[in-house]
Amino acid sequence: MSRPGRDDAPDRLYTLTGGRSRPDASDRWDVVTLVVAECDPVPGLQSEHAAILRMCRQPTAVVEIAAELGLPVSITKILLSDLLAAGRVSARHPRTAALPDPDFLEQVLVGLRNL
Repeated sequence: MSRPGRDDAPDRLYTLTGGRSRPDASDRWDVVTLVVAECDPVPGLQSEHAAILRMCRQPTAVVEIAAELGLPVSITKILLSDLLAAGRVSARHPRTAALPDPDFLEQVLVGLRNL
């Protein structure tokens, strides 16, 4: 019995990604990165690329795209990298929260212990 969300045909995944196992190093894809299509699908596009462009007419998270396509997130990120490099999508990455100064946190901890 196969597990949900798993593709039992790894050769299909290999074909989809052109044998790549990671997106471009310059792309920082996160599961909550929002993707927006910059154009409509055109004839000759890989079917998964066309599906992504149709899905992303409105901002859509990477994890939602992967779920809709029924593909692992890692494979979806590679497909998105292809579209980003071609200028067919844009990505809005989540902001990374600035971490508080460790010295300040230590002072707060000392103050709480003195209470």
